Amino acid sequence: MSKSTYFSGQPIFSQLLSLIPDHIVSKLIRQYQTDRYCKKFDTYHHLVTMLFTVINQCTSIREVVTGLQVADGKRGHLGLVHDVRRSTLSDANQRRTESFFGALFHELYKYHYGLPDSRKINHRQSYEKRLFIIDSTTIKLFHDVLQGAGMSPANGKRKGGLKAHVMIKASENTPCLVSLTKAAANDRVFLKEISLIKGSIITFDKGYANFRRFDQWTKQGITWVSRVLPRWIINVYKDRAVSEQELSSGVISDQLVVLGDPKSSQTLKIKARIIQFEDKESGKILEFVTNNTKFLPSKIAAIYKQRWQIELLFKRIKQRYPLRYFLGENENAIKIQVWCALIADLLIKIIQDRAKRKWSYANVSSIIRLHALTYIDLKRFLEDPDRILKNYDPPPEKYLQLKLF
Repeated sequence: MSKSTYFSGQPIFSQLLSLIPDHIVSKLIRQYQTDRYCKKFDTYHHLVTMLFTVINQCTSIREVVTGLQVADGKRGHLGLVHDVRRSTLSDANQRRTESFFGALFHELYKYHYGLPDSRKINHRQSYEKRLFIIDSTTIKLFHDVLQGAGMSPANGKRKGGLKAHVMIKASENTPCLVSLTKAAANDRVFLKEISLIKGSIITFDKGYANFRRFDQWTKQGITWVSRVLPRWIINVYKDRAVSEQELSSGVISDQLVVLGDPKSSQTLKIKARIIQFEDKESGKILEFVTNNTKFLPSKIAAIYKQRWQIELLFKRIKQRYPLRYFLGENENAIKIQVWCALIADLLIKIIQDRAKRKWSYANVSSIIRLHALTYIDLKRFLEDPDRILKNYDPPPEKYLQLKLF
């Protein structure tokens, strides 16, 4: 490729690292004291090394170290001053707290995307602009490092598991809040960490059933949409009329009900709305529950259908950054690698969103992975990748290199 067209003084990996502001890293280093008792392999060296690991899909510490040794002449552009040794990286993964990497992920999201506030939430906006989706995904481990979900096998050798609780904003399609726990943890523990403002919409599956939180969101003016279990319904006190247009879209019924636990008098009882809907493609009858009485029934169904977007996000991360082989067998090392995979995903998503030309996430991430240490101006390349073909002038055949054998 012609240097005069796309040549850059920094490799693509270095351009990716430039999206991480120094002042954020320095602030978190002071906050978590991650450089305490550290001589050479400081927090920044550790961060760059782990991002190199996940972007290049390295499966062992030796692969990481030798990969950086091959790129010895480019270490200066990456900000790496000292060599990385296997024992040093292993010790750092065990000693340096994973909380730093988790905080860095959330700080980077705030810096590049910001947080929703009262000025950004507009009730006249389409619901996609105000919609948040929550769900969890489990990462199975080969060792019993974290408590796995499900029953113990007959042989007694139980594998561990890590669960990532994630919230995304539908219009951004990137995690805005993440919490890592053992796989056996209940999904409802994540609800304590969620803070939304009036006018927001949130959707989730039946695993997040918490009537007290539902009642709290209703009082705060937050719309919630989920699936309903028949045992929740205590009383149906009104059947609402359904228009012909809604009936043709698949809506069967629209009811106002009281939800609670019939077996317990202490469980909070709340008023809600049940939408019964028939999926035209599968023929299944689905029931949705919400506190919103103003949206059309078909709109409630469309909101819950968009919950599938977070499943595609989980698929994207697990395919692009295979979290099957970890550089350490302790909880801290595993969480560090997962956080760095999320940071890498966030940085690539930022580049995809800023590109003037429409690119798929898979194409952008593949370019970065295959040419991470190539001196190409990534921004200019993504604007017009065919520019080099327009100016390409093939050399005469007599100048082509002949094969020796």
